[in-house]
Amino acid sequence: MFDPHIVIQAYTQGYFPMAHSDEGNEIFWHLPENRGIIPIDERFKISKNLGKLYKKGKFELKQNTDFEAVIRHCSEREETWISEEIIDIYCQLNEMGVAHSFESWLDGKLVGGLYGLAIGKVFFGESMFHTVTDASKIALVFLVETLRKKDFKLLDSQYLNDHIKQFGAYEINHDDYLELLHEALG
Repeated sequence: MFDPHIVIQAYTQGYFPMAHSDEGNEIFWHLPENRGIIPIDERFKISKNLGKLYKKGKFELKQNTDFEAVIRHCSEREETWISEEIIDIYCQLNEMGVAHSFESWLDGKLVGGLYGLAIGKVFFGESMFHTVTDASKIALVFLVETLRKKDFKLLDSQYLNDHIKQFGAYEINHDDYLELLHEALG
């Protein structure tokens, strides 16, 4: 059975769900050998241009104003792990105050964002999207600023990719991840 409480419990043990379109959107639990981590401290890197853009305030930054739109935008790609069942569960998690969206708006329109879960002092990043250049990056900077203010200890990106490497993201092995995870969960 796949419900919000099981999802929360799984995250606290290092697992996360993904639907597999080639398996009829069946949901599988993933526990990677290596985990992508985005630093929240001074190791978090942003380019000078992105820093200027963030300070300039081109985008209106919001949190949780349209969670469902964010997750749906994130699912709009050729290959996605975000099925209707995943959308439904994460919207329930948002209503429970566990799942959150960080959003970039421009001229009254949602143009970028990301979503994930906050449990203890851990933010489990799930996915991001943009329809305007740099909108998702600005949402990520907004997320990190928010996590710093709330004294979060860990920003889990699940897997490492070139996009998040530019922010100083790095990979750690499973045992080190679990140690960080349990410390941050308290």
